[in-house]
Amino acid sequence: MTPDANLPTDGVAAAAPSASDAPLLRRVLGPRWLVAAAWLAFQLYLLWNPLPLQIARPTHICLALATVFLWWPLRRGEGERWRAALDWLLLAGTAVVLGYYLADFERLYARMEEVDAILPRDLFFGTLVLLLILECVRRVVGWSLLWVIAAFVAYGFLGRWFPGWLAFQGFAYPTFIEIMTMATHGILGVTTETSVNFVWYFILFGVVYSATGGGQLFIDSALRLVGRRAGGAAKAEIVSSAMFGTISGSAVANVVATGIFTIPLMKRTGYSPEEAAAHEATASTGGQLMPPVMGIAAFVMAELLATPYARIALAGVIPAVAYYFALYMIVHLKAKRRGIGTLRARDLAGAKPIAPRSYLFLPPVLLIAILASDYSAITAAMAASLAALAICYLRRESRLGLRGWVDMIEEVAKQAAQVAVPIVAIGIIIAVAIQSNLALKFSTQLIALSGGTLVGAMLMIIVGCIIMGMGLPTVAAYIIGAILFVPALTHLGIDVLAAHFFVMYYCVLSMITPPVALASYAAAGLARADAMKTGWIAFKLSLVLFLIPFAFAFDPALLWSGPAGWIALAFVSMMAATFAWAVFLEGYFTMPMSWPERLAFCAVALLIIFAPTGHPAWWAGCAGFFALTGWVLWLRPRGRRAAG
Repeated sequence: MTPDANLPTDGVAAAAPSASDAPLLRRVLGPRWLVAAAWLAFQLYLLWNPLPLQIARPTHICLALATVFLWWPLRRGEGERWRAALDWLLLAGTAVVLGYYLADFERLYARMEEVDAILPRDLFFGTLVLLLILECVRRVVGWSLLWVIAAFVAYGFLGRWFPGWLAFQGFAYPTFIEIMTMATHGILGVTTETSVNFVWYFILFGVVYSATGGGQLFIDSALRLVGRRAGGAAKAEIVSSAMFGTISGSAVANVVATGIFTIPLMKRTGYSPEEAAAHEATASTGGQLMPPVMGIAAFVMAELLATPYARIALAGVIPAVAYYFALYMIVHLKAKRRGIGTLRARDLAGAKPIAPRSYLFLPPVLLIAILASDYSAITAAMAASLAALAICYLRRESRLGLRGWVDMIEEVAKQAAQVAVPIVAIGIIIAVAIQSNLALKFSTQLIALSGGTLVGAMLMIIVGCIIMGMGLPTVAAYIIGAILFVPALTHLGIDVLAAHFFVMYYCVLSMITPPVALASYAAAGLARADAMKTGWIAFKLSLVLFLIPFAFAFDPALLWSGPAGWIALAFVSMMAATFAWAVFLEGYFTMPMSWPERLAFCAVALLIIFAPTGHPAWWAGCAGFFALTGWVLWLRPRGRRAAG
């Protein structure tokens, strides 16, 4: 699994260059690898001897902070050695904070919130750890998330001066420190628990599986599976992104992992650089929806709903398949209409045979099987990681040497820190929103602004999710959206699980929605394309995806709820509606469509999507789809032949 911290560092702190070419012994004895190894040992120790949260969570946070200060140092130039000294001072501050939590563990464990005294050292170390976290957010994510956190903190202190429904009494500083750093809210709350108990272990699996050749296997499999079909270059990119999404939770990481291979192929087969980048960005973004590893937001969702992660992953199957099916069909129709994208034999020469490496499919299959058997997510991730490490030694080309092990351990720490820092910091936002009652008041106002209509509220929430996601990592946008928007949806009758998926889906789509479209910009960099033009092409391409959340919001069967037969029927009709919507948008189905025909397909799609399975409108939509398909495939060609 790859991190969701997708934002640039805004020119403040660049990641340190890789040390993979340095002498191995010097790397192993260096602070980076030692911190990474300590983090690995700590997380594995928690499996055998779970520690109280007042120890486990602060230790996890401090290891993440130390990793950031080591891997994302301040930029250093000539005559600026003080920056290096400042980095070491921040590392020392991190160690002191960890010492405070370990030394005061028993007192913090036994104290009663709002009853026991807050000591001067609590105020000092609480302030220090918050400042360290905010500096790490700036380095890893950038200023955007930092400004959002600052706005919520300011609201927490200045609440009594806000107008109307926003007003509340505000926090005293000792109370603020207690909530944020001493109780099971704030930085020690649910988001940190998610990072400690779930995310780190899935990051381990993703890094291990990629290091042993699994990622390249996905790309080669996609090329051989669909590369010779119409639009095969773009289709291979869709299939590889979907497969890569099963082990990765970051749109930008997916772009980099698959785009380096697929973007040149798309450009060689007729796609412009902007089109190739837009296709890559849109497909890679869907990886955050693909089970069993659905990005960090899905782990947070499981914690917020107090639901086993396996249930969240199961509910995500049909939305993810619908995403990639819709994208595949729009690419297919575009390729048929324009006659581009088909790969030649020489384009596939670089794809190695799949059969000799088929054993590498075992770890993700094992992961899915264990989750489906109702074992814990941690058990599934660790078993799959161990399986990947074991089977990589079956063939020489996939074996890990000593340097490979060193690289892998460092990579786990880097990716885990990129994830842990922003979601720990988001705990501050959650605490302010809940303790000030902002979440409930915001939901009430949203319902009032929408006129009390469900569709009106949904449209406003879509805009809110996309705007937030433009400047924040997906997980940050989802958590804020879950706090502010989900209560409104549930109040208006949407199932709570569907409401969470609805918010998460549009936060994911924000990664390709201009003017700030991080996945699109990353892909444009690989394709040497215009970033803004790429973003708008990706947005137009993603229009085929925008109706999918309405379908599962109105029909819980699409989130795997209900009898198996009903779920299958809902799934098939969802695919039909998605295809009809793609035909409407592209205006092509075996031949160009007239506008009346396109509008008929649009009406069919809307009927199926906005009506629950079995509703009379749903039956009408299904009947219309079969009638239109028969018209296009048989009646219209026959009529044209007769006229000719």
